[in-house]
Amino acid sequence: MDSIAAQRRLKAIHGHLAVDGDSVPQLRPNLTAGEFFIDHGYSVVLPEKLQTGKWNVRRSAYSPLKLVSRFSDHPEIGTLHDNFVHAVENFRDYKYLGTRIRVDGTVGEYKWMTYGEAATARSEIGSGLIYHGIPKGSCVGIYFINRPEWLIVDHACSAYSSISVPLYDTLGPDAVKFIVNHASVQVIFCVPQTLNSLLSFLADIPTVRLIVVVGGIDDQIPSLPSTTGVQVVTYSKLLSQGRSNLQPFCPPKPDDVATICYTSGTTGTPKGAILTHGNLIANVAGTSFSVKFYPSDVYISYLPLAHIYERVNQVATVYFGVAVGFYQGDNMKLMDDVAALRPTIFSSVPRLYNRIYAGILNAVKTSGGLRERLFNAAYNAKKQAILSGKNASPMWDKLVFNKIRDRLGGRVRFMTSGASPLSPDVMDFLKICFGCRVSEGYGMTETSCVISGMDEGDNLSGHVGSPNPACEIKLVDVPEMNYTSDDQPYPRGEICVRGPIIFKGYYKDEVQTKEVVDEDEWFHTGDIGLWLPEGRLKIIDRKKNIFKLAQGEYIAPEKIENVYAKCKFIAQSFIYGDSLNSSLVAVVSVDHDVLKAWAASEGIKCEVLGQLCNDPRARAAVLADMDAIGREAQLRGFEFAKAVTLVPEPFTLENGLLTPTFKIKRPQAKEYFAKAIADMYAELSMSDPSQKAL
Repeated sequence: MDSIAAQRRLKAIHGHLAVDGDSVPQLRPNLTAGEFFIDHGYSVVLPEKLQTGKWNVRRSAYSPLKLVSRFSDHPEIGTLHDNFVHAVENFRDYKYLGTRIRVDGTVGEYKWMTYGEAATARSEIGSGLIYHGIPKGSCVGIYFINRPEWLIVDHACSAYSSISVPLYDTLGPDAVKFIVNHASVQVIFCVPQTLNSLLSFLADIPTVRLIVVVGGIDDQIPSLPSTTGVQVVTYSKLLSQGRSNLQPFCPPKPDDVATICYTSGTTGTPKGAILTHGNLIANVAGTSFSVKFYPSDVYISYLPLAHIYERVNQVATVYFGVAVGFYQGDNMKLMDDVAALRPTIFSSVPRLYNRIYAGILNAVKTSGGLRERLFNAAYNAKKQAILSGKNASPMWDKLVFNKIRDRLGGRVRFMTSGASPLSPDVMDFLKICFGCRVSEGYGMTETSCVISGMDEGDNLSGHVGSPNPACEIKLVDVPEMNYTSDDQPYPRGEICVRGPIIFKGYYKDEVQTKEVVDEDEWFHTGDIGLWLPEGRLKIIDRKKNIFKLAQGEYIAPEKIENVYAKCKFIAQSFIYGDSLNSSLVAVVSVDHDVLKAWAASEGIKCEVLGQLCNDPRARAAVLADMDAIGREAQLRGFEFAKAVTLVPEPFTLENGLLTPTFKIKRPQAKEYFAKAIADMYAELSMSDPSQKAL
């Protein structure tokens, strides 16, 4: 019996080992299932037969046999509260939340609150809410931009099982009113700047019982008549009340709702995406396979915390014990804050990266002569080294790129991009100039953020990586747009996602929930993708924001706008077309400095920018640059804008042309620029009658 047992054990050991070579045996560990899959690409196809008869469900090669829902090294973390408790236990005296302090009216260095100090404040705020009679499960509105108190309130909600409801500071009174009523918000944390706005429509938000003013001064807080049933207190007063009446935690369960994130649609009222603690933990646990942070890392928080991108970044920073420094609240001073903080992790969106790209290239071109040639030589040498998997000579960094790195503080080791597609050229540019890992991801509020992300060591640009190990992805045929799984050379279709990261539906809106989540629990994103070799996902189109030209060609305007974003004259662009016309037109919000510099170089004198925008020579120059960029990106003939209108004013939230996530509101833009669009088509029909459909 002992001999049989020994043989069984030896057989088991041999199953985990492999032998190399024929002469001298070399033992090595046999490949695990995950290692075997990674050797075969970044994602793998699973044996699930789709209705089309194809087998094209893909999972990450990191965890192909089981979708991730917890951190592999800390499976006990199932909620945001567990995550913060883990951080406090492991990083209690480490820096956590930093803000720049003012000395004699000027902004100075960062002052820090430790994880332990934040934990104390979290307990006091949560206890303070209980002191005011706010019950478990209540919705708590957060109505201000990024600052330490935002995260402390969110941690308090998690510890005492309340539900946080971010209120965009840019949404405006009507949308805030709608969300507060729709979610039956009982408490609103605001700042003095938003307090008066809240009080002006207090009668229209009857569920609110308590307003907490962050940064408010006690003797300047208005007292409301008792008939309103609403109390107004300062944040410091609530801290004091909680400190005097500390309550034990009321920890949530993983399936409990953590937050209701209202997404701002381009039309209609906001939709509230219900996200559980388990959703958010699963998403970050999945991404942690390929993205590792450390307690020595420093992160700058300026992307809106009301958006899922920044929100999930904060869950990750807590897990890894990262220090989070906040910007002053003014985008114009962001680079000054970056210089003071010197972050090691920098997350942004293509809009900012495009500005950095254009700014550096413009500076290089204007420097001329030897400096321009030196930059080009350094850039090309480093690009070739990266493409061949080698390390470039450190000489190039010393001569050229360290000065560029200093623009972000000189210590950035990891950059992320999300929210919209990043041009491959810009991606390569960031890798070369900043000498760090640059990762582009793809995600949505409804998927708790990350659906896919670029893997470490993947030097191919122009895609959004492999599936988050916490989800699986399939592409579904869209025959009306000619996208199918049979397409060559790559299968194409609508991106559908399933797994523990998928939201629980839109709050109080079963109809819209059923429109995006099918009976097999697949979430339909509305984005069109294709699978590149080795299982990388590439976004190529949008199912919803498409229209057809007169000749029957489908147009995805966002794709074309992303191409034109590289045009030096363009700050923002709006591409328009319809089924009555055979060509596209563009409205361009110009880059003021670039257009003025061009005018000066052409000897055109014009003191008023609006007049310069109307100058036919300026329009011709911008359209010529757009054509050059379009040819470089290999746009098809019908995808080129045939006419352009230049406007000096930007597309903003205030003029109603952008959503809070900086996407163009197309119906509103069409109406806003109706005359300009009509004039462009009239001009085109006069110059070429075939441009107009009969």
